Amino acid sequence: MRIAIIIIMLVASMVDVSAQSDRRSIRSGNRQYRQQNFVKAEAEYRKAVSANSSNSQALYNLGCALMMQNKDSLATVQFEKAGRLEKDPKRKAMVYHNIGFICQNHRLYSEAIEAYKESLRNNPSDNETRYNLELCKRLNKSNKQKQKQQNKQNKQNNDKKKDNKKKQEEKNKPQQQKSEEQKQKMSKDNAEQLLNAAMQNEQATRRKVKEAQRAGKSKRLEKNW
Repeated sequence: MRIAIIIIMLVASMVDVSAQSDRRSIRSGNRQYRQQNFVKAEAEYRKAVSANSSNSQALYNLGCALMMQNKDSLATVQFEKAGRLEKDPKRKAMVYHNIGFICQNHRLYSEAIEAYKESLRNNPSDNETRYNLELCKRLNKSNKQKQKQQNKQNKQNNDKKKDNKKKQEEKNKPQQQKSEEQKQKMSKDNAEQLLNAAMQNEQATRRKVKEAQRAGKSKRLEKNW
């Protein structure tokens, strides 16, 4: 993988008075950047952006300083802002090259491809960007194939689990049926026992009633006598 274009944009020597504040901060940031004082460079570029939020050079250079500190998400935000504002094709190409490079490092190949394409639209002669674009295309294709294989493997694993579950259920089915039959038999036996007990109680009650009736008749006969 080739290195990203992280060359900072230099300010023009001829500036108007209203732009001197942000240009001065850019120049100061550039000095810090060349000395690899990226934290201080970031601070200076932020001053420039604060003074003029439409300064695409300040935004781009701030993105470079953040990128050198591995603050890729924050760098991408600044590059995207710079890309929307920048009018010079070659500078615009540098912006989108760096966006592509960050996406490539994070294996976001689809996003990297789009960024590199935009870079080449603005600078078709940039061979480094063209190389990175082709590399990302191959890596993206390889990733899709791996994902497809992984999805296929996951499906096979899920199908296998379902088959094993079904086999286990079939294996357990006779035992479950036997258990259910035993429960039904126990329920039937209990019902018969309850019925027998009820019938015995009824018979006992009838006997008691008959005995009571006979006893009553005896008493009345004795009284009549």
